[in-house]
Amino acid sequence: MPEISRFFGIIIAMYYGDHLPPHFHARYGSRQARFAIDDLRLIAGDLGPRARKLVVEWANMHKAELTREWELARAHQPLFRIAPLE
Repeated sequence: MPEISRFFGIIIAMYYGDHLPPHFHARYGSRQARFAIDDLRLIAGDLGPRARKLVVEWANMHKAELTREWELARAHQPLFRIAPLE
């Protein structure tokens, strides 16, 4: 699973050829979650409230880039890094 960003101990990644709906994966410690790109809703898993808030804040700033990354991953193309939350 290619890592596309990392901030405050949170790892953001996407799988190549992943299933719909368009989404990304977030890991924080032993917790994992999937978030929809279009409305940033939690699809599966749990990160805890603080980490979840940070992921949604970051993703809201990078929706266009996440959409581009999703399209690249579905086409099995190399992914790019997205700037972390600072």
